Amino acid sequence: MTTTTTSETTTSSHGLGFVKITGWIVAVVGAIMLVAGGVTWFVVQDQLAAEKITVAEDASFLAGNDVNGPLSAYAQAEIINQHALEASEGKTYAELDREDPVRATMMNASFLRASLFTSVVAFGVALMAMALGVVQILGGIALTRVADART
Repeated sequence: MTTTTTSETTTSSHGLGFVKITGWIVAVVGAIMLVAGGVTWFVVQDQLAAEKITVAEDASFLAGNDVNGPLSAYAQAEIINQHALEASEGKTYAELDREDPVRATMMNASFLRASLFTSVVAFGVALMAMALGVVQILGGIALTRVADART
């Protein structure tokens, strides 16, 4: 009976080594994701701020704020759309005649909105990467502690 217990303990210890290594790998990947997400957030924020865009005064929220984050980028994209639709009397780019001079305004508005929405998405992906990184770090720490507690 003692031999079986020793054998089971030895086999169990070998399996726990794998769990501990896996825990470290998960934690390191989580740390990389956390750092990469943070770097991405600050690069996008820096690039938006460098454009020196201010949310229009007639925006429904964050009016007058510098565009340097996801909410201000969204607010500016929304007011650009409102201004463009006012200029086109409610027609979208696709609804305007090809010869309509307002079509160029609508196209520019569409490009600007797409760029701003791309930054909003980039902020979201960066935040998701950071959150997943934290979860992975915690999961990796938990795995290593379980392995340590069992040895």
